[in-house]
Amino acid sequence: MCNRARMLGEPETIIERFGANWLAEKPRDNRFDPVELRPKGRAYVIRQQDGARGLDVMAWDVLGGAAPWPMTNVRNLALPQWKALAAKPEQRCLIPLTEFCEWTPDKHDLGDGKPKLKGEMWFQVTDQPIFAVAGFWQQTKEGAGFAMVTCDPNALVAPIHPKAMITILKPEDHGRWLTGSLEDVMALQQPYAKSAMTVRGPVFPTRQQQSAA
Repeated sequence: MCNRARMLGEPETIIERFGANWLAEKPRDNRFDPVELRPKGRAYVIRQQDGARGLDVMAWDVLGGAAPWPMTNVRNLALPQWKALAAKPEQRCLIPLTEFCEWTPDKHDLGDGKPKLKGEMWFQVTDQPIFAVAGFWQQTKEGAGFAMVTCDPNALVAPIHPKAMITILKPEDHGRWLTGSLEDVMALQQPYAKSAMTVRGPVFPTRQQQSAA
């Protein structure tokens, strides 16, 4: 399950690339990290409002703390609560990223006499400098929250995370995701081409960072 991601572009770059204008006031507080995305953290999100695309800021937890763990990823769109969001174009969104992380399945001995750690494997898309992940959002008691939609993994991701990968969209499918039918959503829930992706790692965070992840 993807629970680490990065967005190294500036909001102005997102606005230009995705044709979106601000829907919310640009965050100015020091609790907002627009680069390192973790569960419960806030991130830039593109959604449709009044017939136009807009850039918003939401928390990465579509249930807003109502579950024991942050709900960061959604896969089974046949479940009633997710189908209800999938069927409403106004509840769909795009999450702009430059790379995302999956943890290695095995732990590694770092030679420091301490317990073994899992490493981070960072995936990038080679044909898009900033790519969009399909997502859903809704208002919660804690404010707006979103989740990324996952799908079957491709052959690059599967050795690291065999269960799923995030649904990366081609630029020509952005509008279809945001405004299309439920059938369109189901059809777009597909893995991105292995040939258009790269991976680097394992990268080992500090033990404090991994325990917080």
